[in-house]
Amino acid sequence: MRRTAHFLAARPCAALYLAALAATGCASQLQSSDSIFGLITPYRIDIVQGNVVTKEQLERIKPGVNRAQVRDALGSPLLTDIFHADRWDYVFTLRRPGAEPQRRSLVLLFDGEVLKSIDAPALPAEAEFVAAISTHKAQGPAAPLELTPAQRQALPAPPKAAAVAAEPASAARRNYPPLEP
Repeated sequence: MRRTAHFLAARPCAALYLAALAATGCASQLQSSDSIFGLITPYRIDIVQGNVVTKEQLERIKPGVNRAQVRDALGSPLLTDIFHADRWDYVFTLRRPGAEPQRRSLVLLFDGEVLKSIDAPALPAEAEFVAAISTHKAQGPAAPLELTPAQRQALPAPPKAAAVAAEPASAARRNYPPLEP
């Protein structure tokens, strides 16, 4: 009788163990789809690393310029290696949720202090890059930031302020205690 009671007591534990095992299987499914029951998705931050190098920046450097000019145009390289002192690597990566990861790598080789060669993929222009990473959806053309001369003429004239008699600057004297005791 005792054996059967022990066996019956072990059944709920076994059922609990099987339920926990099944739940861990579900948890691994949730991690792969990044949502809980298709309703809730965890917040994921944008991960931006490295140097953004645009086509306009790359046009400012040509083989023959020195390291200081390259650093002024592109910024400090992301990777420099003491074993390859004549190689600078500019790497840019961007990972955002719901978008394909971006990765660009630019390699500059120097001969002493002079730029020898540039190994770069087709880089986007600055406007193209900003449009590619922008999360703001444009609602139409942007409003102009400055008024045209015709719009300035249409503005009402500011009200005339009453002329305030200017007191001489010497009238606003104040007595302060001395700074030293």
